[in-house]
Amino acid sequence: MTGQVTRRRCLGWGAASLLTGAGRRAQAAPIGLQDVADDAERLGPMRSLVVMHQGEQVLERAFGRHTVDDLLPVNSVTKSVASMLVGVALRDQLLPGLDETVGRLLPDDARLHPDSPMRAVSLGQLLRGHSGVAYDYTRDVPALAGAVDPVAHALSLPALPAGTAAWTYNDAAVGLLGPILTRACGGDLEAWSARQLFRPLGIERWSWARDRRDVPLTWRGLRLRGRDAARLGAVMAGEGRWKGQLLLGADWVADSLRAHGAADWQVAPVADIGYGYLWFSGRLHGQQVAWGWGYGAQFLLVVPALQLVVSTSAVEPPPHQLLARNRDVMALVARVVALYA
Repeated sequence: MTGQVTRRRCLGWGAASLLTGAGRRAQAAPIGLQDVADDAERLGPMRSLVVMHQGEQVLERAFGRHTVDDLLPVNSVTKSVASMLVGVALRDQLLPGLDETVGRLLPDDARLHPDSPMRAVSLGQLLRGHSGVAYDYTRDVPALAGAVDPVAHALSLPALPAGTAAWTYNDAAVGLLGPILTRACGGDLEAWSARQLFRPLGIERWSWARDRRDVPLTWRGLRLRGRDAARLGAVMAGEGRWKGQLLLGADWVADSLRAHGAADWQVAPVADIGYGYLWFSGRLHGQQVAWGWGYGAQFLLVVPALQLVVSTSAVEPPPHQLLARNRDVMALVARVVALYA
């Protein structure tokens, strides 16, 4: 029993989980929040749960063999972080605008693929999931992950048939943001991201997978501590600000989080699901919400009106269990939102 208590304290259980990283008492946590965390533990596959309110951490829990200092895979939440970095690049005029096409943003690669439909896709279309280029998630994820040249792989994809729904989930298209941002910042994307976004948030530890061209992946590949993922979410919940410092323009944040069209992916109990700039959007307990969504119920959900952030990490299930895993973890997230709504 003593060993269990010691381990719980190390993992941020009990009163310790209601303290900020600086050791100060955060915003008062509502009654019931610890019950949600206890139920998250009983769920089994959870790695971590972090809640921030009004820019302060009010809950941090790690589960099973994991600790609060583990770097955990966020999977496709990486896409939402890449969207934030596009916002930084636009703010600093490193990119010409959302109407600029892939062909002009990556001219050397585009010249090698003169017939590629991806050449005419705009930066805004990449962010909104409206590339119009075919992508089979089951078949193409292994091909993209193993591609010697992922840009060439993306430029080789065919156009979608006429009449196909506007929104499609396309890892290869989002993967082009890595080389686009690398060319825009004029150096190593990871080092630039650290200066412009991670370190201003106090994020000092992360891991970021790279492709075979040595470019950080923008469709997946980031590993973060749960609290650091939540800090990224807090910037979006706080109209681009962190501790009074403006990191992203308020207009960019609003455009990123609002729906630019419907999305095919659904997860109960969220309603009216749409897609912004690599952020899903919807309504939950009467609140407009947006979230980054990584495989296996890695969620980074923000509620701007409440300045609320919920970050989850869970063990990736086999494909046949994926829908149930998404539903179970989002149900926990919804309970947190309900406590503040």
